[in-house]
Amino acid sequence: MTVIDGTSRSAPATSTRTQASSGVNACTAVPEPHPRPTGKDAYTISEVAAFTGLTAHTLRWYERIGLMPHVDRSHTGQRRFSDRDLDWLVFVGKLRLTGMPVADMVRYAELLREGESTVEERQELLESTRRDVITRIAELHDTLAVLDHKIELYAGARRAPERHSA
Repeated sequence: MTVIDGTSRSAPATSTRTQASSGVNACTAVPEPHPRPTGKDAYTISEVAAFTGLTAHTLRWYERIGLMPHVDRSHTGQRRFSDRDLDWLVFVGKLRLTGMPVADMVRYAELLREGESTVEERQELLESTRRDVITRIAELHDTLAVLDHKIELYAGARRAPERHSA
């Protein structure tokens, strides 16, 4: 299973290592689902914090600003997160890694809740974010080339005295 827009989808179970060795593009491959206890679909906020690495404070904030859909509550009022909530948080984590502003993530979540009529707007939001990521990747590649060049210069400078002393 994988998640697109917080919805579980069937996906082949291949590991990242298998994808890399088989020549599958890791950037376009469907990600593996987050491991969780089998047969459980009601998680406390502390369990979700442990699964995701997010703090309980962040999870509450996500809910408050509308980034998390309605989270169920137990009869005592404790939050009970579902597998679908965890899938959504994985997706939100990916959006965070892209550098997408929180306001855009909240807008995306609002559009998702509005339904099928917003598919085009959601797609454009993701395409815009993708363009930003591609630009950042190009900048990082250029930066990496500069670092590699400098490292090679320093390595060459250290080797040069060794050649002259022999």
